[in-house]
Amino acid sequence: MTTADVALEHGYSGHRGVTRWLFTTNHKDIGTMYLVFSLAMFFVGGAMIMLVRAELFQPGLQIMQPELFNQLIGVHALVMIFMALMPAATGFANWMIPLMIGAPDMALPRLNNWSFWLLPPAALLLLMPFALALFGIGSGAIGTGWTFYAPLSVQDGMGIDFAIFAIHLLGISSVMGSINIIVTIFNLRAPGMTFMKLPLFAWGWLITAFMLVAVIPVLAGAVTMLLADRHFGTHFFSAAGGGDPILFQHLFWFFGHPEVYIVLFPVWGVTPHILSAFARKPIYGYRAQVYAFWVIGVLSVVVWGHHIMTTGMPTGALLYFMYSTMAISLPLSVLFFCWIATIWRGAMTFEAPMLFALGMIVLFGIGGLTGLVLADAAADAQYHHSYFVVAHFHYTLFAGGIMGVMAGVYYWLPKMTGHMYSEKLAQWHFWLTAVAFNLTFMPQFFLGLAGMPRRIPDYALQFSEFNMISSIGAFVLGASQLLFLYVVVKCIRGGPPAPAKVWEGAQGLEWTLPSPPPYHTFQVQPRVE
Repeated sequence: MTTADVALEHGYSGHRGVTRWLFTTNHKDIGTMYLVFSLAMFFVGGAMIMLVRAELFQPGLQIMQPELFNQLIGVHALVMIFMALMPAATGFANWMIPLMIGAPDMALPRLNNWSFWLLPPAALLLLMPFALALFGIGSGAIGTGWTFYAPLSVQDGMGIDFAIFAIHLLGISSVMGSINIIVTIFNLRAPGMTFMKLPLFAWGWLITAFMLVAVIPVLAGAVTMLLADRHFGTHFFSAAGGGDPILFQHLFWFFGHPEVYIVLFPVWGVTPHILSAFARKPIYGYRAQVYAFWVIGVLSVVVWGHHIMTTGMPTGALLYFMYSTMAISLPLSVLFFCWIATIWRGAMTFEAPMLFALGMIVLFGIGGLTGLVLADAAADAQYHHSYFVVAHFHYTLFAGGIMGVMAGVYYWLPKMTGHMYSEKLAQWHFWLTAVAFNLTFMPQFFLGLAGMPRRIPDYALQFSEFNMISSIGAFVLGASQLLFLYVVVKCIRGGPPAPAKVWEGAQGLEWTLPSPPPYHTFQVQPRVE
């Protein structure tokens, strides 16, 4: 095999056209495609929710009917979770895991390419009902919210069918990507790299991959049963035919709650690396964080019932789900302790990655504490389906997920592009994002406590002020992400060359403590053809 053949096999041909990106098996190229797709879907999902907040700016129906309002909310959630957060985390995995463990590439490079190219058709399927509705075909996208609750989803328009097939494609992509990551970490580690020497980012993704393989088939089964109810005369979820609508909720949330941790584990993996770099200290409590990952991963698949506490479960089940949900706070507290101990008395500087990592810790902490409130079976009866829940999961998924991804982008962007981004603009992006995020979602806690229900386009006059503040915050939050786009594109197109050790000795400070764990010293082993 010639050198040119090897280069072509691994995606390193000099040709930069469409063919290179279609057929590449290079892990960096595929990681880049994941990240670009994620960024595009982030703005698509954000535009949808901007329309929702515009409608909620004042009471009454302003710019849309309730049907479109509900469709925008449902598709916004699916786009943000499945097409923004998860592809971003997978892009980081493709880029960094082979480099971190000393592997030449992912173990299954062609499967890696295929797992990405299932995403654009899935996005097309999910968004197509909006376009068809403009021509009078169908009634638009899903009107059930992202949870597809039966029996409404059995009767809703054809947007549900499009969403079901989109979910199947997304699930296949996720499972293939997870198998690839598991095989890569198990089989392609550099000599001497034991599992307890893996970088924490690799550990976070390994737990994520096992969870995806465990729970994605359950979601696939649930939506397939829903499809059968809609078109083939079955009655899995129809009470009139002897089925059980609550069964769908159990199946969905058996996937849906682990999904929260699936999108957060990669962020929790990169956070210690960032804190260690900018505090100039070794990661504190490496083993404790690995064990906490294991415990959270196991507990996450046995606590799904706290999402459906108001469906009439027996008292024993309510108590079980309440206590098991609260138990997750213990290993999560271990992670928080280790993160804080890592930066304690460190020589900290506050570049953009560090700001986003610290912002994630503080704001995600609010999401975790309010999750304990919702885990209480007695309190949940009041707060369920209110804006308190909306605020809670945005502090978890935006502050914990999206801001963590942004920390990773700024941390690794010089590595990926060879250029330094504008630090001043990146810090402006952080402060605008942090302030606007709190302005958007903190009022929603008070709206929920006052009794405002979610997914309703109209509301009582008593909720006007907080909704106006929340909408203004959302508009600022959305606009500030255009600055993020500008910083990233400007960095990709060129900038000051990034040094070999980008963050070591940042702002004139040098390492004063022992170097980080030994995985930094492993060398990539050449592949023998």
